Parts: sequence; structure tokens; C-alpha cells
Amino acid sequence: MSKSLEEVHQSVSAQNKTTIFRKILAFFGPAYLVSVGYMDPGNWATDLAGGSQFGYTLIWVLLMSNIMALLLQSLSARLGIVTQRDLAQASRETYSPFINYILYFLAEIAIAACDLAEVLGMAIGLNLLFDISLIQGVAITVLDTFLLLFLINKGIRKMEAFIISLVLIVGISFIFEMIFAQPEMGKVITGLIPTLPNDTALYIAIGIIGATVMPHNLYLHSSLVQTRKFDRSKAGIKQALKYNFIDSTIALNFAFFVNAAILILAAATFHKNGYFEVAEIQDAHRLLAPLLGTKWAPILFAVALIAAGQSSTVTGTLAGQIIMEGYLNLRIQPWVRRIITRLIAIVPAVIVISIFGESVTGKMLILSQVILSLQLGFAIIPLIHFVSDKTKMKGFHISKTTQVAAWLIAIIIVSLNAKLVYSEIAGLLESSENPLILWLTVVPLAISFLILLLYIVFKPFISKAKTDVLNHSPHHLKLQFSPSGVYSKKNVAISVDFSSADEAAINNAFELGGKEAQYTLIHVVETIGAMIYGDDIDDCETTIDEKLLEEYKTMLSEKGFNVTTKLGFGKPTKVIPQIINEGTFDILVMGTHGHTGIKDLLFGTTVDKLRHKISIPLFIVKK
Repeated sequence: MSKSLEEVHQSVSAQNKTTIFRKILAFFGPAYLVSVGYMDPGNWATDLAGGSQFGYTLIWVLLMSNIMALLLQSLSARLGIVTQRDLAQASRETYSPFINYILYFLAEIAIAACDLAEVLGMAIGLNLLFDISLIQGVAITVLDTFLLLFLINKGIRKMEAFIISLVLIVGISFIFEMIFAQPEMGKVITGLIPTLPNDTALYIAIGIIGATVMPHNLYLHSSLVQTRKFDRSKAGIKQALKYNFIDSTIALNFAFFVNAAILILAAATFHKNGYFEVAEIQDAHRLLAPLLGTKWAPILFAVALIAAGQSSTVTGTLAGQIIMEGYLNLRIQPWVRRIITRLIAIVPAVIVISIFGESVTGKMLILSQVILSLQLGFAIIPLIHFVSDKTKMKGFHISKTTQVAAWLIAIIIVSLNAKLVYSEIAGLLESSENPLILWLTVVPLAISFLILLLYIVFKPFISKAKTDVLNHSPHHLKLQFSPSGVYSKKNVAISVDFSSADEAAINNAFELGGKEAQYTLIHVVETIGAMIYGDDIDDCETTIDEKLLEEYKTMLSEKGFNVTTKLGFGKPTKVIPQIINEGTFDILVMGTHGHTGIKDLLFGTTVDKLRHKISIPLFIVKK
């Protein structure tokens, strides 16, 4: 497994600091990059909608979200510090490839939704400040690709300084906005009491949670903490956990202040004056000057919006890189990654704005945050499992009390999302002219995601985590081979996957050919990178597989067998038949894991597909 964000991994030294202040300062930074995701333009839309429609009543949602965020981000940081794995890498080592591809796809949807909010926020800010059209503003946001490249080449510390500067601009702007708005502090305190007036408030509340507790931030934080180089002793890890928690507390409380300020500004300015439908950022900007009586209010509002959008777009790119590399073990150039992500966000934004006009941007922003919230369960639940694992966390697993709190947060988020999905589907079925289409498409999709969520929840409780690929070893093979004297095969192919099934396959192959036969060990690298680039791929998994295959060959050769190896790339059901049919083999020996029924139905079997494509006998060895 390659290092997370390898170009900046352990690039900041936190060792040999003489004072407590310098030690704390060395660890400060990652949480501020994470915090910008908690005050990005998507938050603005949900906070404005909540404040204008319901006044101060949804402040408690922001507070609850901030508490949730602080706990979850501290868990994410703990995972990265202790295991030196980010959340995507930990998932890849734990779940099957099939599940990981789905989790990767969901994480990419979250990144795209986040990026959509950043694109719209930047475009709106440019429109408000410089009167640039939204379409042109959306197109201009492509240029931040070059800003990211410039920052990453300067090092993580320079990037952190740039982001913190933008965060300070946002914070200072809203300090002045609070001075201008003069909110009613009694109602602010009352707003901390939980209440949900109606279903619309629930929709906005879930949007606020999605905008605050963001799934991609969990991946991001678990990677960024690994940019610090510190003493890996038990005391050193404990110190790193403490200082990172302080970092997270300060950064996320600052983000809470910004979010609360936006909602309070909307309540004190719009709700108070009877403007209950201000969900569009443009409307908020237009009304600030006449309602507050100063021209500086809308200017500071637009400046803060641009700063928030620009800072969050940089961290969103890093999160995208972490997710792709962690789940797929596939590295591509950051500028390519940025362009792809940005185009995914720009295309729907341009289409919707062109068709429906600029008035729908607020609804798009809120929708993007609800989508983020719907992805949260698929990031939070694996995270809780990982940091609760005594073996994985090497003694730094979370306490039972923290586990209960984390699971309670997960239940709250998943329950709110389930209610939202149920309400939305029920509404669609009632209003649709052809509900059968929805029953055949939307309902099965929702049920599929529910099954996936339940699988992720219960799987670690009923089975052991998948063994780390680095710990695979051929030396577990007992090779209880007894020469019988009668052998019929001279050229034997053996399919291996570095699992316990290999032992049975190899032993049975030797029973067929004895020591006089020629054996060819075939292994197929089936990562996404291998499927795309074939034998041109040069990633961590390919290197590991080549090494393991060579270890198999060395060990078996030392025992007197004639062994060669063949490494393929892509899907086994395509690559293995190609290797077999191009060679002069007498038989192919293959081990299976012995699963049947529902697993075969869900995942299929390599054996079933192979036997129709090869021209020689297939000898199947059941484990």
C-alpha cells in the first residue's frame, strides 16, 4: 500500500521542538484545511434558507452538527495517526473489491456534489462583486487547477498558510456582518433548544448536517495528519493525538462561528423583516444593503463567499486524490484529477442554469448538501469500525463511551436520511403519473443502498477483516506432496491469488504432474489501473504481486519443481483464457474458496466464466 498523499507525506517535522507552544504549532494546520469544508458555499445556501424561513430556531442543528463533526474528525485523525492509513486505504484493506468499488463510487458522488457547491459559490461571488455572468464565472473556476498545482509544489505548510488566510477573511467579514445586523441574543439562545417546525425544516436541517459533517472531510483529515513526522513511540502517538484534537477543536469551533453567523444574519435581517424565502445567495446580497443600511455589508458578503469557495475547492481536490488512490490504488496527475472533477461539476451547473435560469442556484446548492448528507453513513460507519478495532489500532482504539457516542451520531444521521428518502419517494409516488417506473427504478435502488448500509454495519461483527495485502506470504504452504509414481500431465498451469486456496491448488497440481512436469503459476492483477493501462501499470499492488509470485517460484524451485510465472493484467475471466489458449498447457488447476448460493449470485464466479473460454481441461480444487 502506497503512502497517502505521498508527495507531502511526513514532510512537516514535529520532532525536537523545545517548547509546548512550538510542539502544538507543529501539529496545527490539517484541521484548518478540513474546516473550510464546513463553511463552503453549500453551507451558505442551507444556512440562509434556514435563517430566513425559521429565524433562529435551527441554530441547535448547527451546534449538534459541530459536536458531531468534532467527534468524527477526531476519529478520522486518530485513524491516520495510529495506523498511517487514510479512511479509503483502510476500507480497501477491509472490504471486498466489489464493495470497495461501490464505496468509491459513492465517495466520488460526494466529491462531485461538494464541487458543484464550490463552483456555484465562486461563480455567484464573482457575479456579485464584479458583475460577471454566472456562466462565465462557472467557466473561470477551471483556472483554480493551476492554483492548486502551485500550492502543492510549494509544500503543505504554504498551502495551510494560504487556506488559513482565506478562512480569516471569511471570519473577519462575518464579525462585521454581526455588528451591522445586531441580532437578538435572547432568541439566539432560544434557538439552541431542539425543535423542527415542519417537514421543510427537516429537509433544510438534513442539508445543514450534510453541509457541516461532510464525508470527504473524513477521508481528507485521516490523510492530512500523516504530513507530520513525529516520534512513533506510544508516548509520541499519544502526544500527536492530543495536539491534533486541540487543532480540530479550534478550527471546527471557528467554522461553527461562521455557520452560525450566516444563519443569524439571515434571521436578524430577512426573517425579521418578513423575507421568509431567501434561499438564493444573490437575493441575500441584494437585500443586505437596504435592510442593514450600509454598502459594506454586501461587499463583505461577496468577498467572504469567494474566499470560502476558493479555499474549499483546493481541499476538495486533495480529498478526491485521497479517495481515488486509497480505494483504487491508482495515481493520476493532480491537474488531470482537478480538471475531471471540475468538469463533472461544471457540466450540470451550466445545463441547469442555461435551462432554468440563475434563480435555481440556491436550490442546487441545497440539493448538493442533501446528497452529501446521504453519503455520510457510508463513510462514518466504516470509520467507527476501524477506530474500534483493537488489532488495527494497536492499543489506541476508542473507549466504549466514545463508541456509544459515535454510533449514536451514526444512528441519528442515518435515521434522518432514511426519513428524508422515504418522504421524498412517497411524495414522488403520489404525484407521479406513472408510478410503476418509480417502483421499478427508484425503489429498488433505495433498497439496494439500504442492504449495502446494513452489510457495512454488520460485516465486521460477524467476520474478520481482510488480511493486509502486505502480509500475504507463500510460506504458509504445507506442500504435503507424496510421489505416487504415475503422472499424466507434462505442462500444468496453476492459477494463484495469494490466498489460502493456493495451497490446495498447488498440491493437487503436483499430484497430477510430479517433479518432471513444467508448472506455470498465473496471477492476474485486477485493479482499476491494471484494467486501464494493462502491463504498463506501475503501482504498489503490481509491485507487491510481482514480488509474491517470485517468492512462490523460489520456494517451489527449492523443493525441486520446475516453475515459471506469468503475471496478467485486467479481468481474470478474460486474461487467464488468453494466457491458456496462447500456451501449450495440458491442464489448468484452480482453487476456489468454496462459497455458494447468495455470494455466487451477487459476485459471480471466475470458474463458471473460465470453463467456457479455455480449450484444455479445468481441474477445480475446492478449499
